[in-house]
Amino acid sequence: MKEMIKDKEQDVHHQDSVGVSESGLQHKWYHNLKYLAAGIIFGIIFVKAEVISWFRIQEMFRLQSFHMYGIIGSAVLVGMISVFLIKKFNIKTMYGEPITLAPKKFNKGQIYGGLIFGFGWAITGACPGPLFAQIGTGALAVSVTLLSAIAGTWVYGYFRDQLPH
Repeated sequence: MKEMIKDKEQDVHHQDSVGVSESGLQHKWYHNLKYLAAGIIFGIIFVKAEVISWFRIQEMFRLQSFHMYGIIGSAVLVGMISVFLIKKFNIKTMYGEPITLAPKKFNKGQIYGGLIFGFGWAITGACPGPLFAQIGTGALAVSVTLLSAIAGTWVYGYFRDQLPH
């Protein structure tokens, strides 16, 4: 009986592991410095491209400018091409592990989550990626948005089993 419950729990939380390397490789702490460097470069690009600008985000939600739609559309296009190439050429990670992409099933919870995310983005002028870049540029008021995002994630985790998935 305990095994059945564990298997069911793994099925319910299957998407928790999507994108997470299940490799047994162990690395020293400094191995992660490359991710810190990539994050800093990514943040600089966000600042220079005005992706973190509250005014640009408001222009997007008011349909007054193509700037943000162009950036988001470019990212979607790059993602589509990348997934196509990964599948077509069976590309592996730099450690030789296969890249697996789990199929996603649509459910109504995605609509609710997307609406909540969009409303939060429109109200605060920030989404999770640029939050850190905004704080790094000195917009310390965005710390409230960061703490709210963390609290929202905790609330979701707490009530996950009762929510429509």
